[in-house]
Amino acid sequence: MKKLYIRRFLWIGFFIIIWEVTYYSNVYARQIFPSIEQIIKSLGISLTKGDLLMQIGFSFIIILKGLLIGIVLSVLLSFFDYFFKNFSSLLDTIIGILHPIPGIALLPLVIIWFGVGEKAILVIIVHSVLWPMTINMKTGFRSVDNEYIEVSKNFGMNIWQIFYYVLIPLSLLHIVSGLKIGWSRAWRALISSEMVFGAIGPFGGLGWFIFEKRVYMDTPGTYAGLVVIIIIGMIMEDFIFGRLEKKCEEILL
Repeated sequence: MKKLYIRRFLWIGFFIIIWEVTYYSNVYARQIFPSIEQIIKSLGISLTKGDLLMQIGFSFIIILKGLLIGIVLSVLLSFFDYFFKNFSSLLDTIIGILHPIPGIALLPLVIIWFGVGEKAILVIIVHSVLWPMTINMKTGFRSVDNEYIEVSKNFGMNIWQIFYYVLIPLSLLHIVSGLKIGWSRAWRALISSEMVFGAIGPFGGLGWFIFEKRVYMDTPGTYAGLVVIIIIGMIMEDFIFGRLEKKCEEILL
């Protein structure tokens, strides 16, 4: 794992060098292609003022709400899918229709139904989380050896007990994998929605921060917002979901 991080930082260093060489070569106008120093300085100013931290916090609150709703719905759908075969064919049809639709493509309809606000963003996030999470959970349940189910029935377990004590523990890797995919899709949908809807709530979110910087032609600030998105994405991928997957592997072993 340490070697992976070292290689990653080396590649990041390489990209920074390429960026700086491009900046000083004057291939692009400096108004649209700032230096790393300008981007870091803009990021530092935004963090010092506190507005950016509040906007990051606001975005995280919304995405956590959406993830929680998406997880609960995925668990319920996967439960009915596993134990009720007629429902399974219906769910497969719904997933086939809705899963390929990007969340951002639903924005016009969501605006008509829910208006412009936090509810609309939550709908987009739930849509982005629900289907990949459900697909992975379904796959995990179906990969559980049927012998475990038969033994559970012999011990007198009902379907809720089988679901909770057998299916979920033995499908943890699939569940975490689905959550990881759902998170990445929801994160992209959240930023896009915030840029479309504008400032939601007292501060707006990270997407609004980027949009605002672009409107005022603050190019270093725009890149600073993108840097924040990248950093949060890497932290979630490596330190949160990476460790969760490792823990699940240890539990299953």
